[in-house]
Amino acid sequence: MSRACVRLCLLTAALVALPLAARAEWKPVEKVETYAISGQSGPELYRSIGENGPNVGVGRAIAHTNFKLTWTRDYQPRAGACVLVSAKPRLIITYTLPSPSSPLPSAIQKNWEVFLAGVSAHEKVHGATIVDMVRKIEAATVGLTVADDPKCSKIRAEMTKRLAALSQAQRQASRDFDRVELGQGGNLQKLILALVNGG
Repeated sequence: MSRACVRLCLLTAALVALPLAARAEWKPVEKVETYAISGQSGPELYRSIGENGPNVGVGRAIAHTNFKLTWTRDYQPRAGACVLVSAKPRLIITYTLPSPSSPLPSAIQKNWEVFLAGVSAHEKVHGATIVDMVRKIEAATVGLTVADDPKCSKIRAEMTKRLAALSQAQRQASRDFDRVELGQGGNLQKLILALVNGG
């Protein structure tokens, strides 16, 4: 293969990768917050989680994943239409997890660490669905063109519709995941039983 061909192939590969690189520039900021619980045994710790866990509207949860999403968007009027040329997200994901307020007996500490690792992994899945939603928003909106919109006002209404559907899909996926994890034989159910029955 000639050098010219190699250079051309590399240049083509670089150009093809450009949109992917542009899309991959941003990363979510992930934070962990804790709430205090008390107890010296598995049942006591779990009871305290029920009393002090994050309030999610229908009751208290063991843990919670929340996010704040803002955008820097570049709308440009073009020949009477409006185009969303670019959109850069700033995504902050916050995981709220339980934390014992005092040292635990060694056997309970080991059980607690297994429980907390499992709960953290569960919440990370919620975080991943949020990141996926943001990437889908990018794909669905960047390059969006609305005709007869020189003041770039109609495009915002169109985007709101698209974003609402993607947001609803993410919430539903999150609820479905929780239902499986907390259901009979689900991973979270197993973690809870292991903590409570472990001492």
